[in-house]
Amino acid sequence: MNFEEQLLMELKNEIAHRADRRRRLTRRLSIGGAAALVAASAAVAVPLLTGTESPAYAVTKKADGTVRVQINEFENADRLERDLAAAGVRADITYLRAGQECKPGRGKTSGRTAMGPGSDAAARIVKGGLDIDPRKIGPNQTLVMEFAGNKDGSRLSETGKASWVLTATMITGKVSPCVVA
Repeated sequence: MNFEEQLLMELKNEIAHRADRRRRLTRRLSIGGAAALVAASAAVAVPLLTGTESPAYAVTKKADGTVRVQINEFENADRLERDLAAAGVRADITYLRAGQECKPGRGKTSGRTAMGPGSDAAARIVKGGLDIDPRKIGPNQTLVMEFAGNKDGSRLSETGKASWVLTATMITGKVSPCVVA
């Protein structure tokens, strides 16, 4: 299994797990009794049953200087970029709908490896997310990450592969906005 397939499988599993957990929670709440009591306590019951409500993502600075990113929901890309910047990572994050992609040519690509299993890569997939090494993002460079879905919009394709694909590029200088192809 190559690096991209591993990322796809991890993203698919996380998305499927969260959807299953929401369905189970919805059933638990709807099976209850009195509608007024359920409605009044739902705001308290949901966080208690699921632990705490999971944020769209988590950014953690690790002792070795790398930054761990765990994406739980594909939302709040701008805020994720700001939080990564506060952790020392210059990044451009784009979430696209199924079947969409950004047109090529968003900037001058650098010779640095954006993502991969090698030690020279700025970002690596790890269990639980991505580890990004800010020291491997050069001056005036941006780690550009685009998350896009399969054309059919399903969680799994007919081959059983995950529906989300992550593309990463290292761009030197200005990064142009994503223009959906």
